[in-house]
Amino acid sequence: MAVGLLPDPYYWWEAGAMFDQMIHYWYYTGDTSYNDVVTQGLLAQISTDKDFMPVNQTRTEGNDDQAFWAFAAMSAAELRFPNPPAKGVSWLGLAQAVFNEQAHRWDTSHCGGGLRWQIFTWNKGYDYKNSISNGGFFQLAARLARYTGNQTYADWAEKTWDWMETTPLITKEYNIYDGADVSNNCTQPIELQWTYNIGTFLMGASNLYNFTDGSKKWRDRVEGLLKGAQLFFPSQFGGNIMQEVACEPQKSCNYDQPSFKAYLSRWMAATTQIAPFTTDFIMPKLQASAKGAAQQCSGAPNGGTTCGRTWNSATWDGMQGVGEEMSALSVIQANLISKVAPPVTADRGGNSTSNPDAGSGSTSTNPLDPVLTRKVTMGDKAGAGILTAVVLGGLVGSTWWISFAS
Repeated sequence: MAVGLLPDPYYWWEAGAMFDQMIHYWYYTGDTSYNDVVTQGLLAQISTDKDFMPVNQTRTEGNDDQAFWAFAAMSAAELRFPNPPAKGVSWLGLAQAVFNEQAHRWDTSHCGGGLRWQIFTWNKGYDYKNSISNGGFFQLAARLARYTGNQTYADWAEKTWDWMETTPLITKEYNIYDGADVSNNCTQPIELQWTYNIGTFLMGASNLYNFTDGSKKWRDRVEGLLKGAQLFFPSQFGGNIMQEVACEPQKSCNYDQPSFKAYLSRWMAATTQIAPFTTDFIMPKLQASAKGAAQQCSGAPNGGTTCGRTWNSATWDGMQGVGEEMSALSVIQANLISKVAPPVTADRGGNSTSNPDAGSGSTSTNPLDPVLTRKVTMGDKAGAGILTAVVLGGLVGSTWWISFAS
């Protein structure tokens, strides 16, 4: 059975996001119990080209999907997660491979630039340029710039931000819309707003603020993004409790969307470390949201510890799943951010080996690659037992106790 995957109906990308969450669990608590399975899961989803283009996903993988696995590798490098045992593989090198491949996919044939949502022409969404794919590339480039000190990564991040500003996907008020179709030259955006979209740009902008030694330009953008993020902390609940406004009130969230609050929580916490001027704005939101999330972790299944998604309610809403558990764990442990060291860089404590040419020789984006015609087996979809929502649920409770026992 293949390892590193979640069971249906969860998609491949969310497993990568979950492993990132587990790296952060180790980072906040020092508990090494899950480190081996996290490493195993991450390494199981790389290809022979040492990138996150595994044969069990290459027929359907999108740029945003790949980015979330790269985020996990980048977190492992920045937080000094134990280096992988595999010869010739490093966490930093895996993130660099994804960056190189996505830079190669930069598309100037429509909308003047940007990444398409999908990698391959036959997949639904190939004609859509969305904020999470471009925001993922932006964040990855910014984090690589800060970690390595290489200006080329910063230039790509700047290029991506500048391209976003030429489109209606980001407004002067820092609303970040879902995406736009190339058929209208990206002029008619889908005006849905999600927590992870503004979160990924916040994480990238705060890294560039740090990389540029606190430049006014990037400080202004960080501040603008935080103002834009206020949308997700509705005033009717006191202005500090996070809500996925595009689907949560309507009870229309799909299987992906309940996890989105995990990423905004994680990236807001990280922002306080590398752009400390944001702390007074961010921490009351993480504190109130964590208390709300803890109240939701009272569902009847699993001994009354199942987490729901409606953090503004003291009564479990009956919802449950990987996304709900991950979001609760993320926001609760984010309140430990002042107790841990900030992310390292290559010249300040980092020990992950750089491979700036990683991914550049890969043929896994070639439509003629034979792995694309390989039949996906049940074994490819299996292996979900290495980490489940049950495990995450147990961690939510223990992390809540660590965060708020005092």
